[in-house]
Amino acid sequence: MTAADLVHGAIQAGVRIACAESCTGGMVAAAITDVAGSSAVLDRGFVTYSNTAKTDMLGVLPATLEQFGAVSPEAALEMAEGALHQARVDMAVSVTGIAGPGGSEFKPEGRVCFGLAVTGKPTFVETIEFGALGRGEVRRAACTHALGLLTRAVCQLPEK
Repeated sequence: MTAADLVHGAIQAGVRIACAESCTGGMVAAAITDVAGSSAVLDRGFVTYSNTAKTDMLGVLPATLEQFGAVSPEAALEMAEGALHQARVDMAVSVTGIAGPGGSEFKPEGRVCFGLAVTGKPTFVETIEFGALGRGEVRRAACTHALGLLTRAVCQLPEK
């Protein structure tokens, strides 16, 4: 699935999207805006690299970050729901992870948590272990995965 598939499907479904990105640093929003016609789909992207940005821009609770960390399903869920709420769109994706180099025994390089919030549905979260592919490859894989999450969600919606 490509960003073009997402944009064309979202246009047909009448869907507006927001992105909340940490480790991808805006790559998801950039991939979407590379497609002609994306202005009908993408409302905004939040690049929330720091914990302060996650809290200030998306409403991620400081307690969530303290207890679970920024790279956690809990943070990904709050990021996606915060983007959905702040942008007042139909769906929002979040990405937060350890692109590398480095990591820890508890949060290894290549671990990325995703959230997908869709108006009227429970928020979906998942963690993918991409492995120590190197910073650029982890970020590219995370971007591709986020685009896939959005595209599959759009394909499940009825056309407006």
